Amino acid sequence: MTLPATAPAPAGAGSPHADAREASRRRARRASRLAAFGFIAPVVVFIALFFAYPIVRTIQLSLQDYTFQSYFTGQADFVGFANYVTLVQDRLFGPVVRNTVLFTVVSLVFQFVIGLALAVFFQRTFPLSATFRALILIPWLLPVVVSATTWRWMFYKDYGIVNAVLGTHIGWLSDPQWSLWAVIIANIWLGIPFNLVLLYGGLQGIPGTLYEAAALDGAGAWRRFRSITWPLLRPVTAVTLLLGLVYTIKAFDVIWVITEGGPVDSSQTLATWSYKLSFEGGTDQSLSMGATVASLLFVVALVFGLLYIRTQRQEAAA
Repeated sequence: MTLPATAPAPAGAGSPHADAREASRRRARRASRLAAFGFIAPVVVFIALFFAYPIVRTIQLSLQDYTFQSYFTGQADFVGFANYVTLVQDRLFGPVVRNTVLFTVVSLVFQFVIGLALAVFFQRTFPLSATFRALILIPWLLPVVVSATTWRWMFYKDYGIVNAVLGTHIGWLSDPQWSLWAVIIANIWLGIPFNLVLLYGGLQGIPGTLYEAAALDGAGAWRRFRSITWPLLRPVTAVTLLLGLVYTIKAFDVIWVITEGGPVDSSQTLATWSYKLSFEGGTDQSLSMGATVASLLFVVALVFGLLYIRTQRQEAAA
């Protein structure tokens, strides 16, 4: 019977010097891990305090009967999804959801189309191109409250510049038929620079030789856009639309400053409705109902946020 050969021990293994080197490497790895935890700990604490806790607390409120008395007692009955059922049965739920969809879709479409047209236009080289591009970015640089207040002045029925230019006498801020369109117009103006910057950056990544080759083949401007610009710009387009959607669906400040969701809730969206229920509801269940609307809004934004992350991963893998 032949015994299996024993593997030779590594040179120096088991010696005092080798043990000391191994112990030194372990200490270095431990110190490296501790340093990594030290660097990431502030980020984890920040996210937990200012992002995770408010979200969890909002969802918790939406599942409770949190009244004004709960402020002092800290006691709130657990009611499950009863608040969600009450919310869906509210007479304002349908109109508010419709307003939110209309506000989001129309804003996104016009912001993207105008932003893309301007990006293609500024792709050409001409005098003062950079200056004009910088001027278009002004709405993006101004605080939203300042821009929204300016739009509110412009929409005044009697002395606003919008009616003066159009030669009309529309009550943009007082007529329920026009109030939502007033905030949509202002939001489109605010979002155009964001689309322009992203799409213009995407256009800079398309090789100019492709356009030169297409021009030599006799392709016109529309054919070059359809066959070169649009296909190669598609990844940036997806990211632009998803980011714009997440931002627009939760837009609050521009609507609140211009119309406060009125008149008669005609420009109310989920974001403004959540605020109004929470702080101006005037009922015992106001806070819970406001938290319920906010939770629904969070779920919608989360779905599109996950779609954005997936799109980014697909773009990185391509």
